[in-house]
Amino acid sequence: MNGAAYLSIIRPINALVAGLAGILAAIIATGSLPAESVWIFCIVLTITGAGNVINDFYDREIDAINQPSRPIPSGQISPAHAQIYALLLFCIGNAIAICFTPLPLAGIALVNTTLLWLYAAYLKKTPLFGNISVSYLTASIFLFGGAIQGVPGIITVLPVAGATFGVMLARELIKDAEDMPGDMEHGARTFPLVYGIRSTVLLAAISAGIGIVMSLLLFYRWGAGYLIAIVFVDLIILSGIIRGIHAQSSEEIIRSKSSTILKAGMFASLLVFLLFSVL
Repeated sequence: MNGAAYLSIIRPINALVAGLAGILAAIIATGSLPAESVWIFCIVLTITGAGNVINDFYDREIDAINQPSRPIPSGQISPAHAQIYALLLFCIGNAIAICFTPLPLAGIALVNTTLLWLYAAYLKKTPLFGNISVSYLTASIFLFGGAIQGVPGIITVLPVAGATFGVMLARELIKDAEDMPGDMEHGARTFPLVYGIRSTVLLAAISAGIGIVMSLLLFYRWGAGYLIAIVFVDLIILSGIIRGIHAQSSEEIIRSKSSTILKAGMFASLLVFLLFSVL
């Protein structure tokens, strides 16, 4: 068994960051580090990892064109083993949620598990709805952590979830524009294939703008220092959108590194949220 491939397919950096984001949401909601944080981290990490695996399973033919070095198209993991691996990780994450966390968290874990599988199998190929689904799934990590405090905790983390949703939707649209050649060959009906790159980039810019506005709302809670820091991060996100806004083809989108810059802005925003949640 190729252990490195089984680690790679869950996209460990993304899964780790997602787990830490769940803890961050719990800290924001409670004002402290709750005892359930270790379970929140494990649940988010395993379910996120499972979602990445099942996504690679259904994308294996497209990845053979766009990302042939990924574990399944490169032959390091068979499709059947990848499917079993995803199911195992989903079961582990939900079992932890049911056994060790309050009911609202277990409910969100189960809903997100279902949506992750549906997204990979069906929703990803639908224009915009698939992008909205994966953006919700990312933002819901904060709702999951905030739910440790019930409805008041969820309300507390809504600006963070909203900011994450907006920027993530922008990045998902840009990534679809990058992947047009492989998606076209395999009949996927992504937003840029249906409506064109110009409409895609403009919608991404609007979505990122909404995310930026949502990020500024936390000024009321964390003050001027937070405002200065988040404006700097928001400028990174804006630069990512601006770099891609004049692209006329998927090749130009890739060369602009718009998606990479947006991802960097999202990671930077997590650091800002973490810093000011513990100060």
